[in-house]
Amino acid sequence: MHVMEDPKKRERDRNEPFGDLMKSMNQLFHEKPVKGFLQTMDDFFKNPFPFASSFHVDVAETEKEHIITAELAGINKEQIQIDILDNYITISVKSAEMVTEEDENRKIFRRQQSLQRSSRTIPLPQPVNENKVKAVYQNGLLQITVPKQQGKRILIDES
Repeated sequence: MHVMEDPKKRERDRNEPFGDLMKSMNQLFHEKPVKGFLQTMDDFFKNPFPFASSFHVDVAETEKEHIITAELAGINKEQIQIDILDNYITISVKSAEMVTEEDENRKIFRRQQSLQRSSRTIPLPQPVNENKVKAVYQNGLLQITVPKQQGKRILIDES
């Protein structure tokens, strides 16, 4: 039995000289070793410093304000610091951990202390008036509300 080849397919194949090459490249990137390597690279660029703790920050904008929300689960309010400089808001979190190991006679044979700090800086489109910024922290969410500055309209005189 003879199968007729579709003339449109033959024309399309002729117009795509790199079609076979593209198919080969596509197969290469989906094969196991290369796909695993590419996944590792993707993971690296999502989190290039896996030992540095970070936290997720979301910025929303309404007509009158910017709302910055930071996810800080397991952090106490005292560990959070908010700094404002010009149009930047920086959220810093400090966490200290102390590990003490004792033997059966309650003698300390090892004491270890670690201090970790992570911060995120959020740029806003205009300078921030620190006297009008409000911050609330509850249930692991820090919410910072920054009112937008209202510009002054200048009337033009007729001469």
